[in-house]
Amino acid sequence: MTERGPQAPDTNAIYVYAVCRAEAPLNLAGLMGVTRDEPVRALPIGSLTAIVQGVRSAEFTDEAWKERLTDEAELERYARAHHTVVSQVAAGTPTVPLPLATLYQGEDRARAALDNESPRFHRALSRIAHHAEWGVKVYAPKPSRDEEGSASAERPKDTVPTRPAPGAGRAYLDRKRNLQARREQRQGESLRVAEAVDADVSRIAKASRRLRPHGLGAAGDHRVQVLNATYLVADDRAGELDVLAKSLRKRTGAEIELSGPWVPYSFVGEV
Repeated sequence: MTERGPQAPDTNAIYVYAVCRAEAPLNLAGLMGVTRDEPVRALPIGSLTAIVQGVRSAEFTDEAWKERLTDEAELERYARAHHTVVSQVAAGTPTVPLPLATLYQGEDRARAALDNESPRFHRALSRIAHHAEWGVKVYAPKPSRDEEGSASAERPKDTVPTRPAPGAGRAYLDRKRNLQARREQRQGESLRVAEAVDADVSRIAKASRRLRPHGLGAAGDHRVQVLNATYLVADDRAGELDVLAKSLRKRTGAEIELSGPWVPYSFVGEV
């Protein structure tokens, strides 16, 4: 949807945050958006309403945006401003969030393009009404003390070489094989737990998406993630989801993180 290109520095573009139904009650008070030049406002699009803001075209050219993408702090500022507007609107009515930096060159183009997408917006709004997005992450259990001790024992040490005892080589290989077998068993058990968690949560959810598991975390977080998924859950089943998460932690012994409720970003582009 985004239109960019060479524009005169003093021309204005329309930045679109989200779309909701026209009859929806809106609370846009206090929203700053991505710029202080113009207020965040509602733009009628037939039976829909777009949440928009006028911005300077020069700040959103391809070159300007590429430069912004290399500045982590600046990009985060824009992303937070965008999300704040979407979240405030979504708190009061079903809302379809649009991607960061969705722009049109003038209201007429914005109206035409969004009106052309109105059937998709209506389907998405019907799908997510009275639902929220919840994230579920499952982590593999930490290695046992025996495994940690065996792994530590395999690390080279600064010792004076001595003649190995009879059978030491075979014992060393046996320890390596046993250690590897325990690791594979633990990984297999973790994956089975992840599948069981996903199956149980999916029974509560209206829709789900499996995401790529995150790598090892920063700041000393060495947990191995075996499930990273997001679920579209009805508002009146949120308590049921919380109870299920507690039950799954107790039943499986797994480390399970539940986060939400969020604006259902993951479930508005599939209709």
